[in-house]
Amino acid sequence: MGLRDRRGGGGGGHHRFQMRTKVMSIGDDSWIEDENGSRIYKANGKALHLRKKFILEDANGNDLAEIQERVLSVRDKMVIERDSGSATVHKALIGIRERYQIDVDGGPDLKAHGNFVDHEYEIERDGDTVATVSKRWFRVRDTYGIEIADGEDDVLLLAVAVCIDAMAHD
Repeated sequence: MGLRDRRGGGGGGHHRFQMRTKVMSIGDDSWIEDENGSRIYKANGKALHLRKKFILEDANGNDLAEIQERVLSVRDKMVIERDSGSATVHKALIGIRERYQIDVDGGPDLKAHGNFVDHEYEIERDGDTVATVSKRWFRVRDTYGIEIADGEDDVLLLAVAVCIDAMAHD
């Protein structure tokens, strides 16, 4: 199944996470918390690299995904690499509005559209919303939320949000 490994459970629920905008600062580590404020994942920014690089870890420090900018490319591109496969996030070339295409190896591709600078966008697969990113849910200025549909791959979608944030806020 590649990167689309699904979580168990049903019931049409969702998972909510909160991220700090400084999670995208190279060289900084930042925790991704669940809706109860528990530290679930850590985005570890690698400072001594020529290109943007992050490691997404679980709360115990286990590497879950490596996120790295691809240089020498016609357009901005970042690659998410995991044991279960990879995905490439890149800016779409067509249209007046900024959009992102997420090419998932071994699974259906994703698209992201909305206001990326203000952290107000959706990630879709085949026209269905699989994640929503919004700052409106928080009063804290440097925090935004990610709501992921039940049964979706949290790590993949959080990694996609990290990529989009890094590319949209150079």
